[in-house]
Amino acid sequence: MRRSSIHSSIFKCLLAMFAVALVQCKPAPTTEWEKKNEELIEQYKLTKRELSGLPQNGIASNLAEGKVVATSTLDSAQLYPGVKAKLFWGTGLMSCLITLDANAKIPEETLPADRLLFVIEGSIDQTINGAAVNMTAIKRAAPTGEQAGTPRTDFVYLQKGSKNAVTAGAAGAKILEVYSPFRLDYLTKAGVKNLPAEVKDVDATLEPNIAPNKVYDLYDIQLTPIAKGAHTRLISTKNVQLSFISMDPGSTFERHIHPEEQMMFVLRGGCDEILLDGEQAMKPGDVVRIPYNMVHGAKIGDLGCDAIDMFWPARADYLEKEKTAAAAYNAIIPAGAKPELFIDGSKTGPGLIFSEGPKWMNGKIYMSSMFFDKDFNANPKKSSTVEIDPNGTYKAISAGKMQTNGLYPYKNGNLVVCDMMGHQVVEMTTKGEVVKVIANKYDGKSIDGPNDVITDAKGGVYFTDPQFTMEPTKFQPGRAVYYVSPTDGKVTRLTKPNEFAMPNGILLSPDGKTLYINNCYDDESWYPVKSEKDNYIWAYDVNPDGTISNGRQFAKLFLVDLVLDRKGRSSSADGMAIDKNGNIYVATYYGVQIFNNKGAFVGMINLPQFPVSLCFGDKDMKTLYIVSLSKVYKIRTNATGFINYL
Repeated sequence: MRRSSIHSSIFKCLLAMFAVALVQCKPAPTTEWEKKNEELIEQYKLTKRELSGLPQNGIASNLAEGKVVATSTLDSAQLYPGVKAKLFWGTGLMSCLITLDANAKIPEETLPADRLLFVIEGSIDQTINGAAVNMTAIKRAAPTGEQAGTPRTDFVYLQKGSKNAVTAGAAGAKILEVYSPFRLDYLTKAGVKNLPAEVKDVDATLEPNIAPNKVYDLYDIQLTPIAKGAHTRLISTKNVQLSFISMDPGSTFERHIHPEEQMMFVLRGGCDEILLDGEQAMKPGDVVRIPYNMVHGAKIGDLGCDAIDMFWPARADYLEKEKTAAAAYNAIIPAGAKPELFIDGSKTGPGLIFSEGPKWMNGKIYMSSMFFDKDFNANPKKSSTVEIDPNGTYKAISAGKMQTNGLYPYKNGNLVVCDMMGHQVVEMTTKGEVVKVIANKYDGKSIDGPNDVITDAKGGVYFTDPQFTMEPTKFQPGRAVYYVSPTDGKVTRLTKPNEFAMPNGILLSPDGKTLYINNCYDDESWYPVKSEKDNYIWAYDVNPDGTISNGRQFAKLFLVDLVLDRKGRSSSADGMAIDKNGNIYVATYYGVQIFNNKGAFVGMINLPQFPVSLCFGDKDMKTLYIVSLSKVYKIRTNATGFINYL
């Protein structure tokens, strides 16, 4: 026993000495940036991690460590006739910004490495193992009363050994290709010398979150929260990861490190990228290579910043965050579910023109076909209120009499309807007969343009009035939200005039204790009012008499690029729906944004047109019906919609 104990002690001592020797033999920082980096890691108390088994191919990057470069200054390589590329690469990942002339071709080839391809502009015919598929990019269109187009960015993941060919469309195309490992033939065409005979790939790979050979629209990939003020659409293959990140104006990424190499390529907006102990401005088209464990962060500019973070190898921590976010979204929207076109009112009679305010009642959908021209000029004579059967047939129950907007089922089987241009809220039968004026004045003066409406359990009526009417002179002193008492019909103004720049959608929680109001437009040079409500849904406690108190920010709505670029805060939030669990669904310029009952973002439903309003329906109240201009879409959900049938 004694001898065994002595041997054990000697072994432990030798093991400890060996461990110390390993630490002491670890290569010391050799460059000035590495020395500074070690000081900063200690200063900011960051935890350093290392990844093992990464291949070293001996190909020097054309991007210096931590130095911002404009890709416009990089040399162009002629890949094929009519096909030019700007190439930049790090240690294990290379990117190719490729411009193709009209009808230019990348001839059929066997891919020597895994490849991601994104269409940035124009369209291409992509051949995958002999089968051709069209891929396109569509820019976001500024909305009008007749146009509601949403953007599209097609992409595809092809694995090493796949047969690939590309032909540009008649207007040419711009594409982004990302390879890992490198393409030696591309590097040769770019004039790089002393290349190895082959390049090695990573040994330990992660499970891709996309399928190979399948064309996706980037906007169908869900946004994953990764930091305060930052969400990303994550595209991960077995060896690389692209994070299409959107960062809020004025947000800050504190200094941090990670063991994966990163290349950041700015698409829109800009930031001051924190690199070591300095800052470098980045604008669209700029790229920077951030070696593994380099201390970095970012201060986002007042336009926000959209960028592609390219990681090699793929980040497991980001995939875990995406998994968590996907679980929350799929608890509401089943995995793989997409909106399907239910009605095309441009092709079927009697026609739908600017659909609004849908609500389900007694097995049918009731909604408004409002009519706006391209400049949002109204004409009640071209407006109608519509009844839709579950089979998709529909008819006007009232036409040419008023321009109705939001509506809601009432206690007696009738509808509460906002007659926007008629300056009143009315009770209407399902045959289109107006039986009662619920509200048309406040403080002895006409209300302006009631927009959306909700009833409470007592029979009281809440409605928004954003004064979105044709008269240049308004009756009331500003935009506001009102309540109509169920006992005496008294109209109470709940918000101060112009407290909201444009109050639009309105909801009550299933228990009736919380009122939600969204703000459609704000901080726009062309809009007459600015407020402090910005791009938020606001929540209020409901008092016993129907009035509200304790206003607070509930959920922050995402803004689109066109709005951010002009420093606006317009989400175009319009109609809202709520389910029995209190999750809120908001029709916005970006898509249908979903938030849980705490106001946390859950996910986004992407549509071919941006949505205007929505409601739950069907016998089980699990189908979400979404309207936009002449279209009605539907999508099945795992949630049960709530509506206050009285």
